[in-house]
Amino acid sequence: MDTDPQAHPAHVDRATQDHGLARDVLAGMRDIPDFPINGVVFKDFTPLLLDPSLRDRIVADTVHRRQGRVDVVAGIEARGFILGAMIAHALGVGFVPVRKEGKLPSAVHSRSYALEYGTATLEIHQDAVSNGERVLIVDDVLATGGTLAATCELIERCGASVAAIELVLEIGSLQGRDRLERYDVSSILTV
Repeated sequence: MDTDPQAHPAHVDRATQDHGLARDVLAGMRDIPDFPINGVVFKDFTPLLLDPSLRDRIVADTVHRRQGRVDVVAGIEARGFILGAMIAHALGVGFVPVRKEGKLPSAVHSRSYALEYGTATLEIHQDAVSNGERVLIVDDVLATGGTLAATCELIERCGASVAAIELVLEIGSLQGRDRLERYDVSSILTV
């Protein structure tokens, strides 16, 4: 899987308000070749967390779009926890972790799914969200869409609705957005 930004020009998601944000995010990310398996170029956003100003701009971009429109933020393990918790705090709403299998202590809903390089299972506490709550799902990267589709299913199993999905980066060539057609999906940039 080639995710080299030179091979696939980056573009800004139309929902993004801070047009320089996409450029700065792209410049701040790093590529890790052959991770987690050979042939995959992992788009690592952790360097962005070292820059408080850029990190605040990423959070503000989402808050601008979602203020007053969500009741809870759900962050997907593990990088979605970081941004999701910051976004929940800025929105003044609760935060729910969506975890890998076996990490949550109470009764859970589970969903297994295929990754581009294997399979995985996600879980959410059965009482994490309430009927009718509007949930904003946050993660770092949209690749094939399996992780996000599984998370949407878990939220809906709890009786809540998926208000929107917010991402830092979308890898367009993997067409993950196609699996999420019925949801409001925003990414800062697509490569």
